[in-house]
Amino acid sequence: MPFDAPGLTPLTQANGFSLWHYRTTDSRAAVLAPGYFAPVADRLRPGDVLVVQAADATALMSIRADGTAATGVTLDAAAAGLALTRSATQRFGVVQAAEAVARSIALGPLPAIATAGVEIAASATVLGPIASLAFSLLRPDGSPAAPGLTVPVLGGVATAVFQAPPLGDGYRIRAADTDDAGLSALSPPFTVAPPPRLLLERGGLLLAEQGGALRL
Repeated sequence: MPFDAPGLTPLTQANGFSLWHYRTTDSRAAVLAPGYFAPVADRLRPGDVLVVQAADATALMSIRADGTAATGVTLDAAAAGLALTRSATQRFGVVQAAEAVARSIALGPLPAIATAGVEIAASATVLGPIASLAFSLLRPDGSPAAPGLTVPVLGGVATAVFQAPPLGDGYRIRAADTDDAGLSALSPPFTVAPPPRLLLERGGLLLAEQGGALRL
């Protein structure tokens, strides 16, 4: 769904800073999407903080210079009710039960050069309550080079296999929590090169791929 203007309410404003409360039926990932808060770009300023009650989480997020919301801190992934108390003097209180849960994603090493036509196996080790990972094979500009794969986490590890993309440089593998796209890991860039070829032999001479004789 698009941004819901009635769901945004200022809690306090002072010294060029505003604290906002935003309630929406959208997911936390949708709220983090670029351009989501564009309809109120004239009201939200860099450094402002939002208390967001999304459909799947309650979180504290700050507004970046480009108008997007930073990933912030998830207070409750179950989206439990948030109790807010305000007075006429703009004092407010926040009461929210929260428990810190460590979660991380670490991609396994990938070869710096992959061979065209050969499968690329990407593995990731996870820490914490992550049920599945969404793997993506990306071009240098960040666009998908192949359909994404969603893989369950078994024993703290998830593995996806991609067919090597066309020859080129700067390809990357990305692994993200399917329930929280803000938690992800990105591999170093790698190259896809043609497969190695053996030299040919004819009449006692070694030939290059184009058929010319090699001279030593």
